[in-house]
Amino acid sequence: MIVGVVGAGAMGSGIAQVAAAAGHRVVISDSKAGASGKAREAMTAALGKLVEKGKLTAPARDELLGRISFVDALLARDLSIYKECGIVIEAVVEDLAVKRTLFTALGGVVAADAILATNTSSLSVASLASAPVNPGRVIGIHFFNPAPVMPLVEIVPALSTGSGVTATARALVDSWRKTTVLASDTPGFIVNRIARPFYGESLRLLEEGFADCATIDWAMREIGGFRMGPFELMDFIGNDVNYAVSSSVFEGMFYDPRYKPALTQRRLVESGRLGRKTGLGYYDYRDGADMPKPNEDRALGQQLFDRVIAMLINEAADALYLRIASAGDIDTAMTKGVNYPKGLLAWCDEIGVAEVLARLESLHAHYGEDRYRPSPMLRNAARSGAKLGA
Repeated sequence: MIVGVVGAGAMGSGIAQVAAAAGHRVVISDSKAGASGKAREAMTAALGKLVEKGKLTAPARDELLGRISFVDALLARDLSIYKECGIVIEAVVEDLAVKRTLFTALGGVVAADAILATNTSSLSVASLASAPVNPGRVIGIHFFNPAPVMPLVEIVPALSTGSGVTATARALVDSWRKTTVLASDTPGFIVNRIARPFYGESLRLLEEGFADCATIDWAMREIGGFRMGPFELMDFIGNDVNYAVSSSVFEGMFYDPRYKPALTQRRLVESGRLGRKTGLGYYDYRDGADMPKPNEDRALGQQLFDRVIAMLINEAADALYLRIASAGDIDTAMTKGVNYPKGLLAWCDEIGVAEVLARLESLHAHYGEDRYRPSPMLRNAARSGAKLGA
């Protein structure tokens, strides 16, 4: 099968590399002049480093690159280069109108049984599927960045997606040595939905003055076992990117207060403090700047961790309750997609469902906000003594 990729940015070129590494011929292009050439240069450099480290042979690198056709700008939207592709994955700008126009055009070029896939992380797959003549062949295939490194891929069928298309797409990505999970077509899918409290509740703790960024980050690393704390991770991702995802999920969930973005993050974005890429974010990364020291009070750190993890578990439990994904796929998604130290549902079983429920009920009673409402899944499990993990 020939694999097509539209969009030669970091994500698109990463997907192209993954498919080529699995032995496929790949066609990749971009609407921006020179983008494909830059993608080839970047990929060649990245593969060269693998050769230097002994993780890839030079002949294997050359064969991989030889399977990829880097086509310069799609002048006048000429998509005929994709006509022989069995699947085309778009990784263009996160704009619904742009993606819909692209899918409509691709539908008139590729074979009737070719799969049209979107790598969107936040848009409705159903909206995209309504663009081409045959919506049954459109599906979400959401990779995580960097695609060659991150093992997780969310497979997201729309309401119209044919069951055969879902099975074929999942089997294909599985053959690329990726770990796939099946997600419902809801805002944020699995990972970007469930992860919101990691950032949102940490920001709430900051805004209320419970602790500073360094202390909250320390607590989540030292006590929680997370690789990075929420503020250093937001600075690494980019505060503009993280805020955009938070806003998208909030709007997509009909402004449910549980997903409400923080004003603090909005102000950082408005002031251009986007994190590492601008030198300033929650921390100062400029030359000569000193990183703040955390308050390593373990009792305080435990309180911070307990609150954030309860909110994360509640979100995972609600995703299970609303059948966003299976228990196994939820825990797999969070460990493989964002490197959580444990699956949240299994973590809940370890802490105790009744204990997690009690923490949430206490927060709900104190604040009186719907933000802290416990999931019915937690109430049901606490009442019956059931466990949530797979």
